[in-house]
Amino acid sequence: MRAENSATDRAAIAVAPDRPASSRRPDAGVLLAGLGVVAFSLTFPSTVWGLESFGPWSLVALRSLLAALIAAGALVAGRVAVPARLHWPGLAVVAGGVVVGFPLLTTLALRTSTSSHAAVVVGLLPLTTALFSALRTGSRPPRAFWAAAAAGAAVVIAFTLQQSGGALSGGDAYLCGALLVCAAGYTEGGRLAKVMPGWQVIGWALILSLPLAVAGTAVALPLEPVRPTAHGVIGLVWVAAGSTFLGLYVWYRGMAEIGVPRASQLQLAQPLLTLVWSFLALGEEVSAAAPVAAVAVLVCIAVTQRSGGRESRPADGPATLSTGHTGRLRS
Repeated sequence: MRAENSATDRAAIAVAPDRPASSRRPDAGVLLAGLGVVAFSLTFPSTVWGLESFGPWSLVALRSLLAALIAAGALVAGRVAVPARLHWPGLAVVAGGVVVGFPLLTTLALRTSTSSHAAVVVGLLPLTTALFSALRTGSRPPRAFWAAAAAGAAVVIAFTLQQSGGALSGGDAYLCGALLVCAAGYTEGGRLAKVMPGWQVIGWALILSLPLAVAGTAVALPLEPVRPTAHGVIGLVWVAAGSTFLGLYVWYRGMAEIGVPRASQLQLAQPLLTLVWSFLALGEEVSAAAPVAAVAVLVCIAVTQRSGGRESRPADGPATLSTGHTGRLRS
């Protein structure tokens, strides 16, 4: 396997617009990204379970460590070559955003916030990710896309705030920070998934964070109490294997097929799914407004998926290089 590092590759990857429509598989992309959303929707309830057995710093460190070991095994088994140097800055953004930043900030938030209330950060994440993508890649979804994305975010935020009585919690500062770093990580990961398989994107990002995970585990475990329970162990295993590795694998692969903006809007359904899991696993209450909010969100998702496929591109600049050589890793 080799990585092609020509000047043309660097320019194309630096902009990394969405792949040409003729090379996409939209149905498969929606399915894969949707599976990622289902995996992510279990993250908050699983984290609450994990906190029954581990302190917040220990849980995050162990989560990253276990996921990195899974990724290392997959990369070794697949005999995957080390990515080209120009990919590492993007992988560092993925590692900082979705491997370290988002898990740490949301875990700290969940010490004082309920899983249902924390879902408000996910209500803003689709719109924030689409904005990051537009700034980073130069994609230009039509106005109908932005209108539906904003409407979906408003519905989700209104519903989740109504669920929590409209009050802000002490963990909201952590949740706002998690929103920003996760959107950056999603955008960069979706961009990289156009030039390498999605599982390699998250795999190398996890490897990059491995030294920090090892150090964090060594420091945190002796300082925080550990009380092993069935819930705690299941929660840790899921956030490591399900949310961090498998979920991000299918998520980034789906993004590569349908583009970051369209994939991001599928996450409008995530808070509602999280509320369902929170009710089933944690016993948190779900109001009668949930079906109404669900229908409204599904309508917004349908509009973003229909209009997002007609997004335009910048008229000039190196984005046109993507129609030629894209610097894809080849076997």
